Formats: sequence, structure tokens, C-alpha cells
Amino acid sequence: MGKPKFVPFNDELMESTMQIFKTSFAFRNREYPIGNGKALQFIYSSKQFKTKGGLAAGTATTNVYRNAQFKKTMKAMQTPCCSPDEVIFGPDFHQSLYCHLLCGLIFRDEVQVVSSTFAHSIVHAFRTFEQVWEELVTDIREGSLSSRITVPSIRTAIARLLKPDPELADTIYSKCMGLSNWYGLIQELFPNTKYIYGIMTGSMEPYLKKLRHYAGELPLLSADYGSSEGWIGANVNPKLPPELATFAVLPDIGYFEFIPLKEDINGHEQERPCKLSAEPLPVGLTEVKVGEEYEIILTNFAGLYRYRLGDVVKVKGFHNSTPELQFICRRNLLLTVNIDKNTEKDLQLAVEAAAELLAEEKLEVVDFTSRVDFSTEPGHYVIFWEISGDPQDKILQECCNCLDRSFVDAGYVSSRKVNAIGPLELRIVKRGTFHKILDHYVGLGAAVSQFKTPRCVGPTNSTVLQILSLNGVKSYFSTAF
Repeated sequence: MGKPKFVPFNDELMESTMQIFKTSFAFRNREYPIGNGKALQFIYSSKQFKTKGGLAAGTATTNVYRNAQFKKTMKAMQTPCCSPDEVIFGPDFHQSLYCHLLCGLIFRDEVQVVSSTFAHSIVHAFRTFEQVWEELVTDIREGSLSSRITVPSIRTAIARLLKPDPELADTIYSKCMGLSNWYGLIQELFPNTKYIYGIMTGSMEPYLKKLRHYAGELPLLSADYGSSEGWIGANVNPKLPPELATFAVLPDIGYFEFIPLKEDINGHEQERPCKLSAEPLPVGLTEVKVGEEYEIILTNFAGLYRYRLGDVVKVKGFHNSTPELQFICRRNLLLTVNIDKNTEKDLQLAVEAAAELLAEEKLEVVDFTSRVDFSTEPGHYVIFWEISGDPQDKILQECCNCLDRSFVDAGYVSSRKVNAIGPLELRIVKRGTFHKILDHYVGLGAAVSQFKTPRCVGPTNSTVLQILSLNGVKSYFSTAF
């Protein structure tokens, strides 16, 4: 996450947003029908502002949530939000999150869906619940809102909903006390929930293990495939687990082209139309081949022309005549020192492999990021972990070695063997460090709804590097090579 991009958003893009919401809802409802209820949506809208030219600007999610069509569509889909607008549009994320949880509990029997833009936000919400649940129970028992909520508009809105309810408070208290390590929390708190919904692919995959822990037996459904620049496809196979989710391209919401990636995305030789061309020629929607990987080019109704999203997708099949795509990764490289080339997916796989060693100790990686450190000679990878609990040094040293061995890119392995890349470093940071990174981006005007932990921190991102540096507690160097 660096400097924000400004991309056009107009009524046509809003129309296509609602179209894709309704399309995927039809497929979801066929498999997981819901009645007339509510949705516990962890959504947050940031402020819009005016550009020098007088245009309103804001995050993509803010544009959607502030549009009257959003509420109308949610109502049509039988999933209006539990929380009043004052909570969604509140100026303080922490206060809004607390009130989302409170509203969800007040309407616990009506909640049919628990959702957010990204899986990360749902996990973060229930990690917060673990810290504040007794306070929430007290609010419900006494019918008065915690003093932690200081925004007058939010207090007024919640006062209309919150009445003393000792019976509900007792129910929630006994449900929480009866849980083992919070397993199945969501289905216990919200007994009529049919599924959990949000973007769960790509950089959200690392949060799925914790989300499944909170979900218990509830299915996880990956939301549609799109970006701030525009939508691409709907999830028409909601029963597939998020790791295998595919998205059918909606051919009428934009014009799509695909650059073939004949080898993999690691920069190996690709087929080219001629010697002078740097890349293969793009192909159209109907010319893609099953099993092949492509980079997407988007032309849409908001004015983007042949815009390269930077996403790599694999064609898994066709829904009628439109391709079904699986998101693979972002095309841009994350980690490179020498001839090594490692992507976000490579980093994710390495972290997953090493985290298995922690799991044996009943511990987990809360969040992670990385950087390349050129202050040493030769340069080396640094992986930052925030973990639950305090494992022994021996375990963390094993994790560090496992991380180093798990980068299987040929350029990395050969460079490590001849010491052209230094030993990988694992740095453990204090609990709450990644929350500080989130707060930093929110302070810059980023939308919490769209926040993604940066998986690689570049040298220009000095504030985040400083947060990571100041919160470091332990450091380990690999002895794997």
C-alpha cells in the first residue's frame, strides 16, 4: 500500500456493482437460501473529499455505501445491515467496530449472514470481540452504552436500539463461557447464520484458518472478483471452498482482454508475437484456454481504457460461454535480491509451511509481512511475524529455517547456496503491531473496509518500517543453507 490511486467512478460503475451483487446472490441463494433477516456487516465508510477540480473523491467502498442503491439492493437481497448508518459512517473505526458487534448481538436471532469486504475485517472483528465481550454483555444487561463510545451521533443512534435485556446478556455470557478457545464463536452467537461472506482469495487466504476457527461448521463463501478499478466476475459456484473459488466473467460490465503468460509469472521466457514485442498479444474473452494463466486488461464504463490490473488469473473452465477465472496472485514481484523472484503467493506458502510448526505448540501467526534488507552484504529477506503466545527460541529457530527452505524459486535456492543472498531473518514483533500499521493507514485516509496488510514493505515506506522496527522483540537467522 503506497500512494493512493485516483480512478474514475460513475453511475455506470455503481450499476455494474449492484448487478454483480444481485447475480452472485442468486447463485448463493440457490445453495444457501435465506429468509427475511439481517446481515452483520463489518463495513466502514470513510469521508469523501473534493479534488482541486471540484469532483467528489473517496474510496471505492465509500462510493458504494453512500449510494442509495446500496441500501435498496441489500433490502432486496433480504440482508439489510444490523447497524444504523451512524455506525457505518462513524469517524472512529474502533467505536464503529464495537457498535457493529453490539448491534449484531441485539439482533442475534435475525442475523442470517456475517460479512465484510475482506475476510481480514471479520477475523479482526472477532479478535476484538475476545477482548471486549464482557463489556458488550454489560451494555446489553444494563441497557446503557459503554463510555468508550464518545461520538455523539453514534451514541444517539445506539440508544434507540439498546434496551436493558438481562436474559439476552445471560445467553451471550453462557455461550461465550461454554466455548473452547473461541471455536465456533460465530455460529454460537448468531444461531440462524447461513454462511460467512467476504473476499477470501489472494492476500486474504492467510486469514482463512482463523476464520474457520471462529465459524465452526458455517460455510465460508468467497465474494465476487473485482477491484477499486472495476468488477470482473461473480462467484457462481458458492459451494467451492475459498481456496478453489472461481469467478465467471460478466461480459457486459466491461471489455476484457487477457495477456497470455506462457510460462509462469517468474519472468521466464514467454511466447511473443515478434522479436520487437515485449509481450504476447492479448486475446479476447472467448479466446482464452482452460488451464492457461493470463494477466487481465480492463476497459470499463467509467473511462478506464486497456487498464492493466496486474492480476494473474487461471482459466478453470467456462460458465456457458464466459470463462471462469481463479485468482492466482498479483503480477508484481515482492521479494528479489539477486536473480531470485518471489511473489506474494510464494511468501504465503512459505509462511503457511512454517506456521505448521507453531500449530503443533497450539500457537498461530496473527499476521505477517516482509522486506528485503540491503543494509547487509549480501542482501537478505526479512519476514516479520506477530504471533499468539510466546514459543521457545528453539521452535522459532526451526520456523526461521523452514521459511528459508520453503522459498523454492530456483534463483533463490541457487543464490542462497553460494551466499549471493544472505540467511533469511525472522523477526518477531509485539502483539498489536499490525493494528498500529492499520491505524497508520486509516490516519492517511485509507478505508478500513479496503485495508490489506502490505505483504512487502518497500524502502520508501518509512513509517511502516519504523513501526516494525520499534516493535521488534526477537530476531532469528536461518541456518538452513
